[in-house]
Amino acid sequence: MAADTSIGTAEQLRDPNYTPPILKAIPLGIQHVLAMFVSNVTPAIIIAGAAGFGFGSNSPDFPELIYMIQMSMFFAGVATLFQTIGLGPIGAKLPIVQGTSFAFVPIMIPLVAGKGVEALPALFGGVMIGGLFHAFIGTFIGRIRFALPPLVTGLIVTMIGLALVRIGIQYAAGGIPAMSTPEYGSLLNWSVALVVILVTLGLKFYARGMLSVSAVLIGLLAGYVVAYALGMVSFANVARAADFAIPDPFHFGFEFSIAAVVGFCLMAFVSAVETVGDVSGITKGGAGREATDKEITGATYADGLGSAVAGVFGGLPNTSFSQNVGLIAMTGVMSRHVVTIGALFLVAAGLVPKVGAVISTIPIEVLGGGVIVMFGMVVAAGISMLSDVTWNRRNMVIFAVALSIGFGLQLEPTALQYLPDTLRILATTGLLPAALIAIVLNLILPEELTEDQTEEISGGMGGHD
Repeated sequence: MAADTSIGTAEQLRDPNYTPPILKAIPLGIQHVLAMFVSNVTPAIIIAGAAGFGFGSNSPDFPELIYMIQMSMFFAGVATLFQTIGLGPIGAKLPIVQGTSFAFVPIMIPLVAGKGVEALPALFGGVMIGGLFHAFIGTFIGRIRFALPPLVTGLIVTMIGLALVRIGIQYAAGGIPAMSTPEYGSLLNWSVALVVILVTLGLKFYARGMLSVSAVLIGLLAGYVVAYALGMVSFANVARAADFAIPDPFHFGFEFSIAAVVGFCLMAFVSAVETVGDVSGITKGGAGREATDKEITGATYADGLGSAVAGVFGGLPNTSFSQNVGLIAMTGVMSRHVVTIGALFLVAAGLVPKVGAVISTIPIEVLGGGVIVMFGMVVAAGISMLSDVTWNRRNMVIFAVALSIGFGLQLEPTALQYLPDTLRILATTGLLPAALIAIVLNLILPEELTEDQTEEISGGMGGHD
């Protein structure tokens, strides 16, 4: 899609400080919100579901899910403002859209699984401390990038996707609360999820512009309409929700948990590297230049501070959203002020609990159709990163060992049942062991392994350099 020259000259469109005419800037800002909206609120829904007070649970704590959705929107907006407007050295002052990060979800699920709201003080304690550590990484991010080449980052992103795809299938079949009932996996549940998948794929492949960018959102709306027609939608919570509410500091309390803090701090490295990639993508795609050290450092500061502040109020950790990088490339509009307008819409939505309540009316099966596509795309993004790797014997061994142990522990968590609780929670994510193994092996193994060094473990399938 070519840039709209009525918005400004080619030179103006490449300038982050340029403000397009307001009547053009507002719809461009709303586009950014639409592109990230579903991905932004989904982690809160997943974590509430894992804790036991999510969709279909009939838990008295269900209103807490609405609050978490509200905070997801509000602090995505706040963190985006940190990036676009900046606060001293904090923020890249580029059109970077922040949102709740999927990367942390595999870490968070074991921390809250089946424990209800009682698990949330430790979770948000981890978010706060992990966010501050994430900001600290900004001081030396340029010096650690060598330890996280595409082999490592591609593996980690692939593992994140693989950890999440099971959730998509569970949701499409009816969600965890329905597992013990005959309705789980019914044709009715799957038909609604398939509507979402088919509409999403249709728009992604056959539509252009915003219809393609917002394919998941429109797919969810189509599934929602079908679910409503089938009597699967209830608006009872919408009527009870307040018209206006401000974020509540330490809403869930604060608790120090070693497992939570270590998990969030380690994942902060991955998130920081992802942000570096997004900043580079924005400057290359929108302005035709490399990102400066100041921009990369500022973006990482904003990433971490945004997560830490969100944690204080019951919001989950955030990161820069790659889909919005693609949207900038598509529109050709580099203006950070356009993204600021989008951020203000998110902040406003986060102050109205009825918005969160409306989102909470989405049947879990509808959401399942959307997340099957989204989490599959996470896996695909990881594989895309891995395509940049030179697949010699050394790199194959590193990938093989890290993936086998990491994914194996995900599939069989009881294998570590005798470990102390903290170590067990961290290890059974699968993600952290895989990341640590890949990083360490990449740093210590010699640059090249010979054929006779790998022949035994390759089983005749070692391939050729």
